Amino acid sequence: MHQNQTLLGMAGRIAQLGGWTVDLPDKHLVWSDEMCAIHDLPPGATPELEQVFGFYAPQSQAAARQVFEACAQHGTPFDLELEVFTAQGRHIWVRGIGEAQRDAAGKITRVQGACQDITPRKQTEEKLIYERDLLWMLLDSSPDHIYFKDTESRFIKCSTAQARQFGVESSDALVGKTDFDIFSEEHARPAFEDEQEIIRTGQPMVNKVERETWQDGRPDSWALTTKMPLRSKDGTIIGTFGITKDISGIKQTENELAYQRDLLATLMDNLPDSIFFKDLQSRLVQLSRSEAESLFHVSLSRHRAAFPGAALPPHLQSVEAFREYAIGKSDADFYGAEEAAEFAKSEQEVLRTGQPMIEKSEIVGMHPDGYADWHLSTKCPWRDRDGRIIGTFGTSKNISKLKQAEKTIEEVHKKLVDASRLAGMAEIATNVLHNVGNILNSVNVSVGMLSAQLRASKLKGLARAVGLMDEHADDLGEFLVHDARGKLLPLYLRELAQTLESEQRTMAEELGQLAKSVDHIKEVVATQQSHAGAPRIVESVRWNELVEDALRMNVSALERHKVQIVKEFDDLPMLLLDRHRLLQILVNLIGNSKQALGGQDLAQPTITLGARLVVSEHGQLLRITVADNGEGIAPENLTRIFAHGFTTRTTGHGFGLHSCVLAAQEMGGSLAAYSPGTGQGAIFTLDIPVTTPEGDTL
Repeated sequence: MHQNQTLLGMAGRIAQLGGWTVDLPDKHLVWSDEMCAIHDLPPGATPELEQVFGFYAPQSQAAARQVFEACAQHGTPFDLELEVFTAQGRHIWVRGIGEAQRDAAGKITRVQGACQDITPRKQTEEKLIYERDLLWMLLDSSPDHIYFKDTESRFIKCSTAQARQFGVESSDALVGKTDFDIFSEEHARPAFEDEQEIIRTGQPMVNKVERETWQDGRPDSWALTTKMPLRSKDGTIIGTFGITKDISGIKQTENELAYQRDLLATLMDNLPDSIFFKDLQSRLVQLSRSEAESLFHVSLSRHRAAFPGAALPPHLQSVEAFREYAIGKSDADFYGAEEAAEFAKSEQEVLRTGQPMIEKSEIVGMHPDGYADWHLSTKCPWRDRDGRIIGTFGTSKNISKLKQAEKTIEEVHKKLVDASRLAGMAEIATNVLHNVGNILNSVNVSVGMLSAQLRASKLKGLARAVGLMDEHADDLGEFLVHDARGKLLPLYLRELAQTLESEQRTMAEELGQLAKSVDHIKEVVATQQSHAGAPRIVESVRWNELVEDALRMNVSALERHKVQIVKEFDDLPMLLLDRHRLLQILVNLIGNSKQALGGQDLAQPTITLGARLVVSEHGQLLRITVADNGEGIAPENLTRIFAHGFTTRTTGHGFGLHSCVLAAQEMGGSLAAYSPGTGQGAIFTLDIPVTTPEGDTL
């Protein structure tokens, strides 16, 4: 109002601005030439008051009428800014001032005032407001952190995102604070030094990756920061300003990718099964260490056979050197032409049809000494992200030991038949075949388990996992972080590696059991060929392990008939026993009890095994009992069941119990049977003299 009073108090000032008067009460308007010029009217024009109100923009008309009426009726002076459209349609802003004039009696007789064209100032203000709004929108909406600091690195202004991350209500709450109020010394100190260096040199800091550590203990974050000097109009540096982008997600993705890369590298470097990738020409693109070792030994063997005594080339001096050498090579560089052609043929078929080759047994290397490497191979199409086949990948499991075991069994079986024919000893031959047949049941079980293990191998899961990663080769990080399947992939690969390791361990254990069965077959052959004249082979035996071996050799039939095994054993020490003869007896007795349970309508077929040490007039004995709740033994047969050739079964041959009695006698022991009668089960009792490993009789 001070400015208004000053203007209205000086008639000359009103005239200078472009004056006007309105006589009351008829509201006759008189305009100066300056007023006409402002409103694009010719000099001397005298518009009506209503016409003047019509010049104002709609949003200004009501205000103009209101202040004019208040001045005319009550003498209230006014000073306001109005938006105007001139007579020629030009858009301008004017400042209008006015006051009331009174006669000697104090009655309001006239309203007079002036107008000033303030369009340039309003345009400047609007531009400033527009630019201010742009800055406000940027600071309020940008997800990046934008901030301005003074020369002491104190915040002057910052974006809403910055305030939100710092945990304050608004950006104004950060004014005057520094990074030392928010971050730990570990991050705040380097940030402060960076800003002071910018102020000192005027050089910006562009795209620096920073690790942010916080005072409040929240997890560390990662940021990509650019900072620049903040200058006044005259170029003087008055602080810094910068933009910080949160890249914690990118860092997490990078870490995930590195983790996945390490997972794959661990798989490729440690899995005992071979893994390989080949291009469309069947050239190696990548191979696991186990595959490199396999190819290395094949190549080394072939080189030494071809060049006896010659120095090794560089690529055959270590597996690591060979692994690098193998990239870009084909099977023809490692194997013979015939084998390589067969491998290439299977791969070309996969490429042609897009169908995988699953678990094919094939010879992958023939050593000069005639030893063959057998592998169980799976090959699948390798596709790019668009689904185009760009090669093959596959896995290979070495089953040479299994093949060798099968061959050994065949050879042992042939030797058994040949030995029985040459010796002409019918009883020995039949006993041998019977006892070996029991052991072969175990061998068949082991072979079946190994075959089932190979068929159920999770190697195909590895192929699917690698295929899934190939499908997302270009967006692997995004896939692993955000896709439901991708999130599960690291866990799946870890579990797969554990599963494959478990498969290998299980197969190794089963191969060990297979070897034990083959050894037992050899022992049976040696014992039966020389009959009772063979010397006893005594060794330290753990009773529980011996029983488990006997049960395993009958496991297929026991599981098929759902037979319950009950063990009633004393806590026995290590014992010196003829392991193979005792195992032969246990296998026969358990098998005999299992047969006695067949065809019986029993709620729970059961075999009860017992073992304890007893004292007799001949010293300490190991008393072993095998009981069942099966068909039992008729009283008249209790003394006949151990005779050679006696049997009560249509499919029996009468050799099993007879060979058990002979084996018990050869060990200095005895075998007896008892049964309450037909349908009431039976119990067989075996007494064997025993000694401790130290040589003392128990």
